[in-house]
Amino acid sequence: MKKWNSYVDYVMEQAQKLLAIDSPSGYSREVTDYLLEELGRLGVTARRTVKGGVLADLGGRNKKDAILLEAHCDTLGAMVAQIKANGRLKLTNIGGMQAANGEAENVRIITKENGIYEGTCQLTDASVHVNGNYGKTERTWDTVEVVIDENVGSREETEQLGIMPGDYVCFDPRTRLTASGYIKSRFLDDKLSAAILLGYAKYRKEEKILTERRGYEHFTVYEEVGHGGSASVPDGVTEAWSVDMGCVGEGLQCTERQVSICAKDSGGPYNYDVVSGMIRTAKREGIDFAVDVYPHYGSDVEATLRAGYDIRHGLIGPGVYASHGYERSHRDGVKNTLRLIQAYLE
Repeated sequence: MKKWNSYVDYVMEQAQKLLAIDSPSGYSREVTDYLLEELGRLGVTARRTVKGGVLADLGGRNKKDAILLEAHCDTLGAMVAQIKANGRLKLTNIGGMQAANGEAENVRIITKENGIYEGTCQLTDASVHVNGNYGKTERTWDTVEVVIDENVGSREETEQLGIMPGDYVCFDPRTRLTASGYIKSRFLDDKLSAAILLGYAKYRKEEKILTERRGYEHFTVYEEVGHGGSASVPDGVTEAWSVDMGCVGEGLQCTERQVSICAKDSGGPYNYDVVSGMIRTAKREGIDFAVDVYPHYGSDVEATLRAGYDIRHGLIGPGVYASHGYERSHRDGVKNTLRLIQAYLE
């Protein structure tokens, strides 16, 4: 267990670093630069795909029965839809970002040429002492706005900053690790599992593991908008997993300290043989796991199937509570996910 604790420490460290890099879907250059640099430092062969993701080759003997692990490094976010007459910004969401979860959050506005500005996502007319309907107002992208932390009071003054429609708006992740082993942050979906794949790559290199099946890792960049895993599957891959967040909530079995094995989500059932193999492996190795059906979920590997790839598919991940909001997981969930990947592939 001491060995695994050191790899979990590395995963938690890498998760913090990834979470600190803004990367809403479509704005991925900085986070993929970091992934390429870190994989290179580990001695793992990796390249950027044309689409913008990162594909890593972990090695292994049999290239004709290879396995692909997919985790996405893109996140939810927003984009400037309109500069309002008062100089504030109306937003359009990227992915499933909810206005109610973005309210009162600090943001960064990334312009095309004029650098980055700070601001806050607020309800329009956000003072309780002024707005008598504050508590009654539904939070939508029509009722919240970004107040820019610059001296602007008109559309023209905001435009003079170089801000325009189409600029990305990135929400502060507010990452925190607790002494009890929890990690709290926006965007654990899916930067925690991206860090797990880095941890598994580190384990393979340091322990000099050569598996029978060739192994690949794909860090995708458009998962939150539905087509992250739809390309860049290496020749010979017969099985692919999404390593994403495991759902925690009412009616489900998983906790933040377990690895979740998904049997079915809104896209349908996962491959029976793969799911059964995951369960057998977890039982054999004493890995703490839960099997669940996710009611509102879609994964990268389903996009891979829809793109026409002839593969078997599965979905696992550490339990994460409060998805698409301020999320929470635990290092035990990380360890159980890491161990399931290792035991299954070996």
